[in-house]
Amino acid sequence: MAKKQDQGARTTLEEVNESLTSAAQRIEDNKKYITWAVIALAVLAVLAGLYIYQHNKNIADATKQIGDADIVLLQGQDDEALKAYEKVADEFSNKTGERAHLNAAILLYQKGEYEKAAKHIEDFSTDSKLIGPASQSLLGDCYVNLKKYDKAMAAFEKAISLSGDNELYTPAFMLKKATVLHEQKKFAEEADIYQAIKDKYPMFGQQGGFNVDKYLERAKALAGK
Repeated sequence: MAKKQDQGARTTLEEVNESLTSAAQRIEDNKKYITWAVIALAVLAVLAGLYIYQHNKNIADATKQIGDADIVLLQGQDDEALKAYEKVADEFSNKTGERAHLNAAILLYQKGEYEKAAKHIEDFSTDSKLIGPASQSLLGDCYVNLKKYDKAMAAFEKAISLSGDNELYTPAFMLKKATVLHEQKKFAEEADIYQAIKDKYPMFGQQGGFNVDKYLERAKALAGK
């Protein structure tokens, strides 16, 4: 009987020891996991710090470079300014790089290099309610000069959509759309645009010295109305 009790006691003791050993092992394993987790967090912190440093450095570099380009432009050295803007646009994808794309596009348009100008505008984006539609209008102008009228129409329509009901810009973009429709000999649609300008923006013609009625009547006549 005593042997059975001793055997039972030993079994119980062994079970307790095994349990303690298992618990100790789990604690040791957890320590390893915790150690690795701490190391991983430390690495992430270092990487985040490097990213912030590099990001801020890129912003500073881009700002300096585009500032130098602006100075060159003010000095009347358009070709050198264009090279500088294109360099910034190629090197940086931040807001400064976006502005460089637009500035380069404007200078290229003035030089008559419409394909290159259009490419820069297509790479440009902004949330500005004025610059956004204006850039699309410039894109449309590029395509008009290239006689790519379908693309020009799409650009002007986007400009109109982005500008909303701006009484200064929207009718001007509509007028550009009407000129494309005239080139495409879509005179009835052209007339509709002039009529819309006259109805919705009655002061546009007077303020801009543009005779809406004259072009409306011409479009109607060509459309056979």
